[in-house]
Amino acid sequence: MAGKLLEEFTQFALKGNVIDMAVGVVVGTAFNKIVDSMVNDLVLPPLGLAIGGVDFKDLLWMLKPAVTAGGKVVSPEVAIRYGQFLNVLIQFLIIAWSVFLTVKVITKLGALRQGPKPPAGEAQAPAEAQPPAS
Repeated sequence: MAGKLLEEFTQFALKGNVIDMAVGVVVGTAFNKIVDSMVNDLVLPPLGLAIGGVDFKDLLWMLKPAVTAGGKVVSPEVAIRYGQFLNVLIQFLIIAWSVFLTVKVITKLGALRQGPKPPAGEAQAPAEAQPPAS
């Protein structure tokens, strides 16, 4: 029983789709780091400067300030950190746009490999029937 289960798992794990997915996850993780750096280091600093030298990470709406006593935090601050949300939103938009463009290019390349499609309205001519072999 255990041997059959291990054999089925090995067949599943070594299928091309699983390996392709694993490669996609690794590349996606690396791509996420690139987008994170692009947003935080290239996009947001000039945008923050343009709106008055604001660092987006510091944008928040304070609901309750932190309470300290004797140099220790008794109660942490409660705040809505919308600047962090804007960072993540911009990252999402960049990743979504990149995925959209990638899928569009892959679809276009797939269509090119399949050859031209007949113009709309024209039915493809049926293949001529071959006479049966005697």
